[in-house]
Amino acid sequence: MPYQGQSYDVIVIGGGHAGAEAALASARLGMKTILLTMNIDSIAFLPCNPNIGGTAKGHLVREVDALGGQMGLNIDKTFIQSRMLNTSRGPAVHSLRAQADKKRYQEEMIKTLEAQDGLTLYQVEATALNVTDGVIQGVTTKNGAYLPAKAVILCTGTYLKGKIIIGETSYESGPSGLQPARDLSQNLLDLGIALRRFKTGTPARVHKRSIDFSVMEEQTGDSEIYPFSFLTETLDRVDQVSCHLTYTAPLTHEIIRRNIHRSPLYNGSIEGVGPRYCPSIEDKLMKFPDKERHQIFIEPESESSQEMYIQGMSSSLPEDVQIEFLRSVPGLEQAEITRPGYAIEYDCIDPLQLKPTLEFKTIRNLFSAGQINGTSGYEEAAGQGILAGINAALAIQHREPVMIDRSQGYIGVLVDDLVTKGTNEPYRMMTARSEYRLELRQDNADLRLTELGRQVGLVNDERWARYMERKEAIGREKHRLKEEVLTGKADQNEVMIKLGSTEIKKATSLYDLIKRPELDYDKLSPLDPNRMPLRKDIRDEINIQIKYEGYIQKEQEKINQFRKMENRLIPDEVNYLTIKGLRKEAQLKLDQLRPLNLGQASRISGVSPADINVLLIYLESRR
Repeated sequence: MPYQGQSYDVIVIGGGHAGAEAALASARLGMKTILLTMNIDSIAFLPCNPNIGGTAKGHLVREVDALGGQMGLNIDKTFIQSRMLNTSRGPAVHSLRAQADKKRYQEEMIKTLEAQDGLTLYQVEATALNVTDGVIQGVTTKNGAYLPAKAVILCTGTYLKGKIIIGETSYESGPSGLQPARDLSQNLLDLGIALRRFKTGTPARVHKRSIDFSVMEEQTGDSEIYPFSFLTETLDRVDQVSCHLTYTAPLTHEIIRRNIHRSPLYNGSIEGVGPRYCPSIEDKLMKFPDKERHQIFIEPESESSQEMYIQGMSSSLPEDVQIEFLRSVPGLEQAEITRPGYAIEYDCIDPLQLKPTLEFKTIRNLFSAGQINGTSGYEEAAGQGILAGINAALAIQHREPVMIDRSQGYIGVLVDDLVTKGTNEPYRMMTARSEYRLELRQDNADLRLTELGRQVGLVNDERWARYMERKEAIGREKHRLKEEVLTGKADQNEVMIKLGSTEIKKATSLYDLIKRPELDYDKLSPLDPNRMPLRKDIRDEINIQIKYEGYIQKEQEKINQFRKMENRLIPDEVNYLTIKGLRKEAQLKLDQLRPLNLGQASRISGVSPADINVLLIYLESRR
């Protein structure tokens, strides 16, 4: 029999990016919290690509930060290269991406967790959840303890029955040789939680001294560096570390095709479903046979390490084949592999079992966040982690839960996709998944979510003051620009022509001039002697809001229509199986997923617009 350990408000199982954000959010909201991890040294580990952010993922980091999370602050302290992606396109898809010093990133996050009041870190494997009458009661550990808790958050990542696969070799393991969690999966099944098997993978690491960088293209960081966190005022990094670009060669493709029968992906050794948008090199060659070459990025893992990450060559082929095809790539002819690439299979849940709060529908106060929910990526995990941490604390305090909808943030898009549509493969966030992406930009994440974080209690006074200062500065300056009117004097038109613009034909405000494609806020400085100095992030936000004002207004009209549907709540007791006029498929899907509102119901696969009309009429008749 297990012995009785200490009781906690919240137990977080797993110390990855979801677990770290969940534990910090819970503790910062006043909950006595313990984070159980297989290995304290592996907290906030970056087992795959050593970077934070990227397309759409940068949006998620900014949103986590706006809510009061830690990921943005952490990467601002530990990055070694920074780049803004997609700058040739509109601001909706601009995404910040930073190369992380993976060792320092972990150290900094562990330091933050250890310093947090009300939070305990404990190295132990959780083996079972204790549930009574559909309510979580606590957790049993491998060391023989029973820890009572008011809420539990599952953040198990890729550790549940983890299995490493390299060619014909396979063995039980977590990522990068860490211990797997062997016992919890069966307990979840016994509790009636549906599991499935997913897989992900990682490329080989190569010793820096064995790489010939002279034949590769150098990829330097941006000269103008943007922080992830809205709290970071200055970034003191000057000497950014370079990455390098090379390409696969015809011989690379020949070696892989010749050995494709030895690939676990193609010989049936791998059962789990892999990520569509992060394919292995063998998958790329088989699915795109006409492509003559593929990009390979050589990325440093840490300034204190000589290991280099081979981005774009994820593989589960046998070790000897990996060595052979790596050495066929220009610049890697003498490559010394320090760690081979591998695939990892793991258990995860069907996210259709979750509410939009990330609480299980069938077990009260049990929450789930991160890769266990079927996602892939550090940023997707962090976004779910902070939401689960907030809602676990609110549930204990008997307060209304937080639900971020699709019009409020990418976190909302991510969670809604998971709990409404489900996923049959590891889910990755992309800007194309959001129908309101012009409104959900990374630059305005604070304007969208900081007030929600403050309302919950996670945004501290320092962050709130900085947010209010920025918000008010934007509002004041936009108002002033409307009042500053140019009359088209000769000297004004002379400046306009120098700026590559047409002359001012009639009295025009600076506000309206910014809308001209060839002009912007900074370019109009010579015509605006009354302006006060403003931070670049404030100037950029003013520029975007003014330039895209018409498009943003149209999108806001769509959002208003969307929210009308979201506000049409569906009572819990509705029996969909008895509603006349609903197609049988719609009845079954609605009965299974139990949507909270008409908007969520409309996004369920198998529910047609006609079914929604029937449901609307039914709800009206109930009124």
